Amino acid sequence: MKKSGKRVWFITGVSSGFGRELAKEVAAHQERVIGTVRNKEQVQEFNDIAPGLTFAHVLDVTQRADVISVMKKAYDHFDQLDVVVNNAGFGFLGAIEEVSVTEVREVMETNFYGALHVTQAALPIFREQRHGHFLQISSVAGFRSTQGFGVYNASKFALEGFSEAMAQEVAPFNVKVTIVEPGPFRTNFAGSSIKRADEHLDAYAETAGAFERAMQERNGKQDGDPAKAAEVLWQVVDSDNPPLRLPLGQVAYEAVRTKMRNLENDMWTWERIATKTSFED
Repeated sequence: MKKSGKRVWFITGVSSGFGRELAKEVAAHQERVIGTVRNKEQVQEFNDIAPGLTFAHVLDVTQRADVISVMKKAYDHFDQLDVVVNNAGFGFLGAIEEVSVTEVREVMETNFYGALHVTQAALPIFREQRHGHFLQISSVAGFRSTQGFGVYNASKFALEGFSEAMAQEVAPFNVKVTIVEPGPFRTNFAGSSIKRADEHLDAYAETAGAFERAMQERNGKQDGDPAKAAEVLWQVVDSDNPPLRLPLGQVAYEAVRTKMRNLENDMWTWERIATKTSFED
């Protein structure tokens, strides 16, 4: 298929939530979307969103070889790739003492390594064509940690860490990176897309447990509208000067500002002591 003035997007995790809404937004602008799903039964449903514009591939992002293969098929089909959205992932609840190493690795395999696999598969294409845009769907939890969410925090902090470094590495190739940090949105994230540590310790009932209860109580009542979030992300990609970081939603903005104020306060309080570490000539 020949190149056109319209962009080609590659979005992971389009079965629901942000991925699905963003795919619909992109297709509404008559741009093409390759979306990844986990099950064959979801392929036709996604293809039917906008026939000729939405194309589903079954993919487990934790399988590096499969990621490379699907990315190559997508690029070969269109001879074009313009935007890659690392959206696939899941939430995980549990105090640090409660979680097992096996559970931590499962979270990291999808939220960190999965995004890394997709990013590395797209980088040679973007670098050689000297343009492209990564949307790395992190979370406000990738900037500010919360009791009971530490493992999920760790996975998103890791995603943000490599993405921030990569943004500096790929800037000479006209490749852009935006780290998206949503707050609570009315998706399946706090429902079917979240897991919990198998072990449960009563000692954490008023910390990690309280956070879990609050998430359950807010599920389905979150402030954020994912369709409106998709509109914002479209504008970000359409911008000539997209941000490196994008807190998404009022709750996210307030959380980021609170952490920044607390960090600034700590720095002012301890600067005179913490900076006295140089050799004396």
